[in-house]
Amino acid sequence: MAEPHPATDPALGVVIVTYRSSDVIAACIASLRAATGVALHVVVVDNASPDDTVEVIRAAVPDLMGAAEAGQEGIALIEAGANGGFAAGVNLGLARLAANPALDRFWLLNPDCVVLPETPAALASHDPGPRGAAMIAHRVVYGDAPDTIQIDGGVIDRRTGITHNLNQFAPADSPAPDPEHIDFVTGASLVATRAHLERAGPLTEDYFLYYEEVDWALRRGNLPISYCAGAIVHHVAGTAIGSQRMGSVASPFSQYFKHRARAMFLRRHFPAGLIGGAAWSLAKAAQLRAQGHGAEAAALLRGFFGMAPPDPVLAALSPEARAKIGR
Repeated sequence: MAEPHPATDPALGVVIVTYRSSDVIAACIASLRAATGVALHVVVVDNASPDDTVEVIRAAVPDLMGAAEAGQEGIALIEAGANGGFAAGVNLGLARLAANPALDRFWLLNPDCVVLPETPAALASHDPGPRGAAMIAHRVVYGDAPDTIQIDGGVIDRRTGITHNLNQFAPADSPAPDPEHIDFVTGASLVATRAHLERAGPLTEDYFLYYEEVDWALRRGNLPISYCAGAIVHHVAGTAIGSQRMGSVASPFSQYFKHRARAMFLRRHFPAGLIGGAAWSLAKAAQLRAQGHGAEAAALLRGFFGMAPPDPVLAALSPEARAKIGR
């Protein structure tokens, strides 16, 4: 991305939201800069990181552009000034990119992802067929186990609100899923079309973390989800907020916000599932306690049943973030 790409290269807008991402963002940016056969218009939105994330970004991108230039080919930085959550950061980036009429696809990419050089071009040029697409799913593998699939797209259990990753833990050379069976695309690496953005609008921001992309997918109307078999992304989960990784239990912070969001999602889309969702939460909390994860169990229950976060979780939030979740 150091030099402009030929006009014949397909264009792709990219939104990366950072928060305490100083340990991963340089590798993510380096992988994008190594992309071939594509013109990338990257906007990095920093949600007021308290660490040196912004300094790392500036050091990694000598030709970094400012917010006023966001949407141009290259990499631009927008400093949000407050942590309004994942969706708020994404929406800020999407608004800048969507102002460029030349961009028809927008890639939401986590800062803890590394992409293969050919992946961006595959996503930018993928043909979804005559029906078009709302979103383009693709293979995401574990960054620390790249021969193992993390997700090929997700499905929703409407009885509990629990989501499941298609092909999770399967070998990375497994066949692709039927896109007709995909309910949503992971927010860690999600390509949305302009048609979807215009139909569904921006992401809903009050989830703060988790389920934003699941909610967004359900607002796609009759636009299908497509699958790009030629794109692979490596994802190292849990670097900033302690999301679950292979062989680990999600942190209390992650537990609280994930299950808070699940309850919100059920109330909005599948209210009949709240009873099953509550039963699942009680059973899962009991399992976590039996395994010695009492803090994680308590955070899960407080999140699902609408209580305030545990004190350590609340202490980790900025005043702006507390206001965002009503605490």
